[in-house]
Amino acid sequence: MEERVSISISEGVADVRLVRADKMNALDQAMFEALVAATDRLSKEKGVRVVVLSGEGRAFCAGLDMGRFAAMKEKGGNGIPGGENRDLTKRTHGQANFPQQAVWGWRQLPVPVIAAVHGVAFGGGFQLSLGADMRFLSADARMSVMEIKWGLVPDMAGTPILASLVRDDILRDLTYTGRIFSAQEAMSYGLATRICDDPRATALEVAREIAGKSPDAIRAAKRLLNNLSVDPGPALLAESVEQQKLIGSANQTEAVRSNLEKRAAKYAD
Repeated sequence: MEERVSISISEGVADVRLVRADKMNALDQAMFEALVAATDRLSKEKGVRVVVLSGEGRAFCAGLDMGRFAAMKEKGGNGIPGGENRDLTKRTHGQANFPQQAVWGWRQLPVPVIAAVHGVAFGGGFQLSLGADMRFLSADARMSVMEIKWGLVPDMAGTPILASLVRDDILRDLTYTGRIFSAQEAMSYGLATRICDDPRATALEVAREIAGKSPDAIRAAKRLLNNLSVDPGPALLAESVEQQKLIGSANQTEAVRSNLEKRAAKYAD
């Protein structure tokens, strides 16, 4: 896990860092496994009162590793996290599957999670930030629901979380277009909690403040706030069903191939 995600704990604050800086913390198999392992460890770690999640280097997380898309370029290659031909509809972690747990696991933690986002948070990286209770962004941060670029849909628990944060038409706009939006736009949409000069430093400062409150009350507050949401189970399963139908299909393969070859796509109706 340490090659992808580092965890240091001090005075009740868990400082969690994505440490694949040379690849802008892109999500390869090892990163997925490290994220799931991190939430599993933190869920059992005594003394943790708040978590700060951030990325080293130039970005929070650039999304799915390009090697995954290269695997999708040939028809039939699925590039699914967790191995070839993984059944996405199989629930491996309660209501979630393995890739979803890399995001949903942060929601399930009994303590608050603050994502400190700088650089880019694209696709799966954007969904990862959604797993946090709060998102602190640098002024130059950029985000995107980028799955449509690759002929896919968000399938890492992003849709049920987004539906609780933004207006329906905004959610559709971002999902259908995959356009990149700014920190200022994210704030106006309800996707950013704060815009900061130094998101990680601010997140750690706020985390220390929260860690100074009654841990019983903070945990109770998170349980209470989590229970305000509608049952995410149907939405999580729907993500998996739709994604599994798309992966490896002719138009999805063409989306990947055209992007990698830098040409206009030729889709079949």
